[in-house]
Amino acid sequence: MHDVAIIGLGPTGVTLATLLAQQGLRVLAIDREAGIYPLPRAVHFDGECMRVFQSIGVADALKSQVRPSPGMKFIDSDGRLLIDWSRDLEVGPMGWYASYRCHQPWLEQTLRQKLAEHAGADIRVKHEMLDCTVASDGVDLRIKDLSTGKALQEKARYVVGCDGARSIMRGLTGARMDDLQQHEQWIVVDIVLNHERPDLGDYSIQYCDPSRPGTYVRGVGMRRRWELMLVPGDDPTIITQPESIWKLLSRWVTPQEATLERPALYTFRAVVARGWRKGRLLLAGDAAHLTPPFMGQGMCAGIRDASNLAWKLAAVIRGEAGEDLLNTYESEREPHVREFVSTAVRLGHIIQTTDPDVVRRRDKEFAQPELFSTPQPSLGPGAHVGGALGGRMIPQAVRADGSRTDDDTGYAYSLFVSPVALGAAKALIKDRMPIVAVTEPSLTNWMEASGIVAALVRPDRYVAGGAATDRELEQLLQARGADSPICA
Repeated sequence: MHDVAIIGLGPTGVTLATLLAQQGLRVLAIDREAGIYPLPRAVHFDGECMRVFQSIGVADALKSQVRPSPGMKFIDSDGRLLIDWSRDLEVGPMGWYASYRCHQPWLEQTLRQKLAEHAGADIRVKHEMLDCTVASDGVDLRIKDLSTGKALQEKARYVVGCDGARSIMRGLTGARMDDLQQHEQWIVVDIVLNHERPDLGDYSIQYCDPSRPGTYVRGVGMRRRWELMLVPGDDPTIITQPESIWKLLSRWVTPQEATLERPALYTFRAVVARGWRKGRLLLAGDAAHLTPPFMGQGMCAGIRDASNLAWKLAAVIRGEAGEDLLNTYESEREPHVREFVSTAVRLGHIIQTTDPDVVRRRDKEFAQPELFSTPQPSLGPGAHVGGALGGRMIPQAVRADGSRTDDDTGYAYSLFVSPVALGAAKALIKDRMPIVAVTEPSLTNWMEASGIVAALVRPDRYVAGGAATDRELEQLLQARGADSPICA
């Protein structure tokens, strides 16, 4: 009996598997491919994701693989700035940079190596789940070993589908998909430069050009990406040929300057599932939601799913919480991810506009460049007290020696306390969870601005609740279950 079976070992699946295995759970992780897909796909993750990677112990290994991003600019066909989405190139509230460029195969390799270190992880590549049947005590899985053709029987208490946009698990859960109406077809082209081209710039550029909307992304190392929307008259079978691709890229780069790594046609979609859980079956990542790439949040959303779900599954499996805790996974994550998907759709409408009248109205609206900032939604209702504080992330402080406050707690419940409430907190908590005495200015300022002396923080770094006095702290711990780490 495995505690959790995870179907699909992309970034979401391998992150979830690692978070579960490091809590001592027995994890079956299967993927139908023999190895990691070697070509570029996702090229961005944010500071919150790096914080999750810190939780599983790979952040330091990733530092040499990634590149902080200065942000994105939206320009019209005349090169005029419409939207400025710049990012600080300084460590931010997450304790990391706000935005990173990455090469997905390197990221996945690092994550899989970390998962393999855990004895409780049973990793099976080139295996495919054929179907599953829910029983009273778990889920019976029928799996095919694609190397031998042999059918295998396995059992797990819960199964999580991290099997992407064409998810088999989504069909088994019966989840309904809300379509946010984004169906444009684009060609995505990845190249590797032969030599440095600083003139291409470090900013990502959204070309809001009605003749052919496009995107430029500065990847890591010598990698660069262009995404170009197909327009009337394009033949998908021709446009993916090298001659056509180099013609499309001719304003930026030539075949003599670079090697073509990957052309791929995509239909950018915006959908969010309703019904992320059906009993012992759950969905995460692209199986639960798809977003257009205009915010670079596709992979980020899946990593957030994993961080939210892992501690809840562990608490239920260990008997520390009832199964109702798992219902808070969708109730918290669905409104959060929907805001990102909806914002990406809105930006997509700005970029993909080809109607001349709409373009004129758009350009007039942006007579002065708009300063855009990343949405910071709170979680939906669930395992937190709500209000202005509950369901929002606690900042992470970076100390002078380079250590970070998340390192003090691990992926576990913790209590952050100002010095004035430290004595009361120790008396109430005893050894039930880590206590972090807040002395770093960034956290002190955050507590003062929030009007609290203590914050109960979940393993995923979201605040379960805050207390302004010793009495409120006692009430918070009593109401939220100080004897267990569930806060549900």
